[in-house]
Amino acid sequence: MTIWDDRILEIIREEDAGRVGDLAERDGIRISQPSVSRRCQKLAEHGLLRPLGNGVYTITDRGKAYLDEEYDAENEVYLNENGSISGPTASETSET
Repeated sequence: MTIWDDRILEIIREEDAGRVGDLAERDGIRISQPSVSRRCQKLAEHGLLRPLGNGVYTITDRGKAYLDEEYDAENEVYLNENGSISGPTASETSET
């Protein structure tokens, strides 16, 4: 995870969806459009974003949990309220 990953996730959560080209033009993102595209693809591979097609992504429940510090993306596990590791949740397995 990079600082840009966090910013991409934050913007997409705020706006419900984000297009790679629009994200690359944002003041808060200082990486090229190809870099934004690669980061979005990587976030989607890890279940934090969901591709909708044509370079548009939406955030998943797992991505929201990561931003809320309820999901450890490095170890790919959910965290309990006290920060300890817990197993997968029902929402993780029921995402479409």
